Parts: sequence; C-alpha cells; structure tokens
Amino acid sequence: MKRRFAWACTAVLGVALLIIIVYYAIRASYPRPYYEIVKGSGQEPTLIYALIKAESGFDEGAVSEAGAVGLMQLMPATAQFICAREKIEYEPERLKEGAYNILLGCKYMEYLIGRFPCTETALAAYNAGEGVVSRWLLDEECSSDGVTLKAIPYAETRGYLKKIAKFRKIYQFYYA
Repeated sequence: MKRRFAWACTAVLGVALLIIIVYYAIRASYPRPYYEIVKGSGQEPTLIYALIKAESGFDEGAVSEAGAVGLMQLMPATAQFICAREKIEYEPERLKEGAYNILLGCKYMEYLIGRFPCTETALAAYNAGEGVVSRWLLDEECSSDGVTLKAIPYAETRGYLKKIAKFRKIYQFYYA
C-alpha cells in the first residue's frame, strides 16, 4: 500500500512538473520585449505582440524580400511617413533597433486603427497595404458596409489574420 501511494505521489509530481515545464517553454516562445513601450503606446499589448510574432518572430534584424525591416517589419517609407506624422526624427539606420521599431510600429497601428476602426481591417491594411484594403472596402463582394471585410481576396492576408488571431489568443491566455 505504501509503495502504491509513493508511486502515485511520484507520478502526480512528475505530471505537475511536466505541465510547469511545458507552460514555461510555451510562454518563452511568446515573449514580451520592450513591454513598457508597448504598454505605453495605447495599443492592446496582446495585439502588438501577436503582430510582432507574425511579422518577424521577434527577430530584430529581420528584413523581408520586400524591404520591410525589424520586429514589426516596417517599410522604410511607412516609417518615414509615421515619423513625419508624429513629429519623430526619422532615423532609417535605427529601424532594426527593437525599441525604435516598436515605437514606430505601434504609432502605425494607431494610425491604421484610426483609419480602419475594425481591428481586423486595420491588420489587413498592415499586411496588404492601405490602398488595397480601401479598394476592398469599396467592393461589395469584400465588404457590405465599407468598414468591415467579409471576404479577403489575398490568401496571404487571410492566413496572416488567422495567425495573428491564434497568437493573440495564446498571449491572452499566458499574460491576461
């Protein structure tokens, strides 16, 4: 009887330890760097971190084939636009610096959410471009109200939105 009890206790402790290890391993895959900047941006942190994970996988030095740079994969022209709009000094050599990139990326998301009040539509614009999304909103096959998208013509953007939704749920679970 004592052996069974000891074995059961060992098994329970082993499972509990495994759960803790898995929990922290997954949480480590969903980091929150530059939290004070993200938190201070006025944007929902889970949204910003999901976006960063989808865009760069938290690689500060990431550069896409299209030329998007840094954690939030900002195009230099977009970063320059946001800097001019927000009266921030544009320093292209700093786009790979995490804090600078996140600051500008959060400002860009704020701008997009102001332009496209539906978060999913703003995220689609982040991925496909403002002009493209504006055209989709005028197309009755894509939008019935001119504000939300009921259909997204680009498979990449559809996948992007699904990925961000999944990452956001994980962030909400681990950090909410």
